[in-house]
Amino acid sequence: MHKIYLDNASTSFPKPPSVAKEVYNFLAHNAVNINRGSYNNAYSVEEIVFETRELLKDLFHATDSKNVVFTKNITESLNILLKGFLKPNDHVIISSMEHNAIMRPLTQLTKQNISYTQVPCHIDGTFPLAKLSDCLQENTKLIIVTHASNVCGTILPIEQIGEFCVKHNLKFMVDCAQTAGILPIDMQKMHIDALAFTGHKGLLGPQGIGGFILSEDMIKQIEPLISGGTGSISHTEEIPQFMPDRFEAGTLNLPGIIGLHASLQWLKKITIAKIHEHENMLTNYFLQQIQQLDPDEKYIRLIGKKDTLMRTGVVSIQVLNHELSQIAYDLDDKFQIMTRVGLHCAPQAHKTLGTFPTGTIRFSFGYFNTLKEIDLTIEALTKLILNKDIQNI
Repeated sequence: MHKIYLDNASTSFPKPPSVAKEVYNFLAHNAVNINRGSYNNAYSVEEIVFETRELLKDLFHATDSKNVVFTKNITESLNILLKGFLKPNDHVIISSMEHNAIMRPLTQLTKQNISYTQVPCHIDGTFPLAKLSDCLQENTKLIIVTHASNVCGTILPIEQIGEFCVKHNLKFMVDCAQTAGILPIDMQKMHIDALAFTGHKGLLGPQGIGGFILSEDMIKQIEPLISGGTGSISHTEEIPQFMPDRFEAGTLNLPGIIGLHASLQWLKKITIAKIHEHENMLTNYFLQQIQQLDPDEKYIRLIGKKDTLMRTGVVSIQVLNHELSQIAYDLDDKFQIMTRVGLHCAPQAHKTLGTFPTGTIRFSFGYFNTLKEIDLTIEALTKLILNKDIQNI
């Protein structure tokens, strides 16, 4: 039976064929280190790393590729940004839709007398811009938000939040784990001072590679979290002050960067607009089918927005009078449909959406999914939840 992968919000699959090919070629034929070796093979790998920074700079409309910093994932990026920027007595504004990649570092920082206020989002995950001013304090230094929810797909109004930050002289950080490679992101237009990204979701690269991009003004305001060898100015034991060495200590995940380089080239050719159009079409079709299947929500509760306006291809449901984990297990075991069930590392979002502590079953669509796969998923849900065949509905 054909397997159907609907967990792209966790990690995208499949990847473009060029990703695995280039990672294999690197490991098999030229797995040398950079910034250390004074030989042509090392220089050729350095060139690819530089090109990857350039591709990311162009994708996110950053000012300079040297300000692109590689980490192992977006969680590490957010920890570096938050713990390196905030100081005792600082105050932060967040949304009530945040992932634990933001919530847990902030919770740690409360022990250093750093506080935060959540903007209470609506039950569909939409962000109330009018309530931002109510959260402002004299010691507010930063707003940090996710670009889109990993639970219900609702997109936050990043550009308007950025304008608020400019008006009130605040720094603005964005977690784009769910939107990079899917939605257009312009750091300058959106007034983003620090953008955290991951390579293995919408950017279609391998796991284990992520990073962040800084505006020029932010570089000296963030204290590096990790220090060590960089291969540069090795005569001193002080952390380099120039980018990206200020934040890139130790050996980089070069196979991950090579894979990301390949996926970014593929994305540039296909275009984000085409990817978003396809995912939006799949999401719209799935939402329509779910609502036709159970229009009164007697059995299936659709979480978040009921249409595709200001949302990504992430759809969560609750199944009434059924154990969610059993439904998710049966989708995989009986129908070969892979989803994710639970709280998705985002308890605050679930509290906002009214799905805590039960959680949801999440369906997240990618560029390589098809309408046929959506039909098979709806058919499977019909059999599992309504105990009927689709032709009898």
